[in-house]
Amino acid sequence: MTTNTRDFLRLNVGFIIHQTVGYHRDFSLDIPSIHLPPDLDLDSLSGTVRVTRTAQGLLVQIKMTAKITCECVRCLTDFQQPLEIDFSELYAFRPDSVTESGLFVPEDGRLNLTPLIREEMLLAIPISPICMPDCKGLCPICGENLNETTCNHEDEVGDPRLAVLKSLLNKRG
Repeated sequence: MTTNTRDFLRLNVGFIIHQTVGYHRDFSLDIPSIHLPPDLDLDSLSGTVRVTRTAQGLLVQIKMTAKITCECVRCLTDFQQPLEIDFSELYAFRPDSVTESGLFVPEDGRLNLTPLIREEMLLAIPISPICMPDCKGLCPICGENLNETTCNHEDEVGDPRLAVLKSLLNKRG
């Protein structure tokens, strides 16, 4: 069962707005399973969110880890890929303090971290996820997972028209 993001990734930080510059508050998150709309499901999302009052706005520093189910590009089995994010964003008080992200402190004092965490987690997913560094992949002849079985196939017979080239390669070696 996945957790509703409205409950855990919205932080009430309105009280920090009225604190002195430099004041900070840490929020700990530990969520077994969560869906970040529209398409990201994470397991074991945990970490801290530090919100610091600055002269320009609220500096949000997020350090989190999670796991996502991925398919190994070598053996095509599903596995839990660990993810780690560590980033900062400024929620500005005024338009002249806005950064590239264009974030403002909401009037109700509740920060919705869902879009930020979703984006950073998506960027943390490897382009070519591998279940383990020494994954052997699939057998090119029968398609069996070489991590689970050993295939004893004879060398595949090549194109007879290329036999002459193969004999030249054998002579060089």
